Amino acid sequence: MTRILATGTFDILHPGHLYYLEQARKYGNELYVLVARDSTIEHKPKPIVPEKQRLEMVKALRVVDHALLGSEEDMFKPLKEVQPDIIVLGHDQVFDEKELEDKLQKRGFNTKVVRLGKPHQCTLCSSGRIIKRILERKRTEL
Repeated sequence: MTRILATGTFDILHPGHLYYLEQARKYGNELYVLVARDSTIEHKPKPIVPEKQRLEMVKALRVVDHALLGSEEDMFKPLKEVQPDIIVLGHDQVFDEKELEDKLQKRGFNTKVVRLGKPHQCTLCSSGRIIKRILERKRTEL
């Protein structure tokens, strides 16, 4: 059995998230999804949806076998539980594949890291674009 790990914020679920998870699932038999903690997100604005709600939404997706919150202390801590064979990164995630593989190896993991290509384009395949659209619509209503 091949364990796959996908990670992300998953704020305001949209088709891009589903595409990412469906593509990640193709790499193995069991898909684990690590949902970022509110306190650890530093590379973009803090999520609109609280972490526990984001986790529940991800758990509800049919493509996901297991979902869990990340660690607030050490991003590698949940990997000890999951023991993934492959980590699948989305096209826009901030990790460098080689650097991540090196860090994993130094911690005793024999985990391959792959990055997906850019997904099919859709108008609202981005939480940021969804928020922007809502704000634009709200402004025109005022």
